[in-house]
Amino acid sequence: MIKQVYKFCPLCRYYLSKVRIDGHVRLVCQKCGWVYYKNPLPVTSCVAVNKKGEMLIAKRNLDPGKGSWALPGGFIELNETPEDSCLRELKEEVGIDGKIMRLVGVYVQNTEEYGSLLVVGYMVKAMHDNLSINSEVQEAKFVKKNSMPYIPFMAHRKLIKEVFGK
Repeated sequence: MIKQVYKFCPLCRYYLSKVRIDGHVRLVCQKCGWVYYKNPLPVTSCVAVNKKGEMLIAKRNLDPGKGSWALPGGFIELNETPEDSCLRELKEEVGIDGKIMRLVGVYVQNTEEYGSLLVVGYMVKAMHDNLSINSEVQEAKFVKKNSMPYIPFMAHRKLIKEVFGK
């Protein structure tokens, strides 16, 4: 079901109608033909690992998941590669410089706030352990996989599992 985001066409301001296109109900302008394709938002996330083999986790200070532990990451900005986004978010959120080791996977995560997210996950080598958190994070720390707190984001759990196994 489409959550009614638009009432009028953003191009010509005519009324939108719900029409079945390609097996999905979409909002369509009956005057100019504009179609609202609700696509997932691209984000990056990373398993940042230090020299001891510990991974970096951060307690979120924003929704979705405020107060929950998660992997560092965030939205890919306009004209930014996923790799650059991953390293920028790591630096912004927790002050860590990193080096991309490999692409681990691409996942879909659904949220109430943003709808569907396309999560591009990387394994990153943390270049140092000096944490400096910003306002998006309540707390951050390096932990061993077997002492990791619960992470509510399915995409993050899959990413961790693919890096560390089980």
